[in-house]
Amino acid sequence: MTAEFFIDTNVLIYAGSNAADDRPKRDLARAVLSRPGIAFSAQVFQEFYSVAVGKQRLLMSHEDAVAVLNALAAFPVLPISRELVLTAVELKTKFGISYWDAAIVAAAQSLGCRTILSEDLNDGQDYGGVRVSNPFASLTASSAIPL
Repeated sequence: MTAEFFIDTNVLIYAGSNAADDRPKRDLARAVLSRPGIAFSAQVFQEFYSVAVGKQRLLMSHEDAVAVLNALAAFPVLPISRELVLTAVELKTKFGISYWDAAIVAAAQSLGCRTILSEDLNDGQDYGGVRVSNPFASLTASSAIPL
């Protein structure tokens, strides 16, 4: 399994949002998800489902959230493994980030991704050959990620 872009949970959350304030981010997130070369991890799917059906934000039905996950399962989805956990622990120490962020980086590395699309990690930061890009940093055509 290889891909160019690893998609973090926040991109999925914005893609599923119906909040008026989220419209620009929603539109961009949906465009990102329509391109080839994207990948996910089981962690991202778990976090998305929890937020989608929880009281926090999306308020999707269980069926709608599962439909989203089934559609995205056409792309590479890295399972959680012992190796992934151990790599994440090393990356946590090396880069001083949370375990959960380190697990995202470890998954992206394992999938051969060059870029993590995330609003939560440090934009522009390189984590051992994987660079973070915040697709929402600027919604102008000149600085947004190429679609």
